[in-house]
Amino acid sequence: MSPESLPSGSARSAAEVNEQIRALWLRAGGTLSAQERAEYELLVVEWAEAIRDEVIAAA
Repeated sequence: MSPESLPSGSARSAAEVNEQIRALWLRAGGTLSAQERAEYELLVVEWAEAIRDEVIAAA
């Protein structure tokens, strides 16, 4: 997953992204490779954007 592949604003819910983060950790067995760490970092940014969008929508 590259930064270019992330949409502006998350198209997925925070729960969906969180589930993908959990799946990544399970696949990795608790230790991330450099590539997995990069994917994790992108997912965390996407999750934070989704949380922000959900808070704004609720306001």
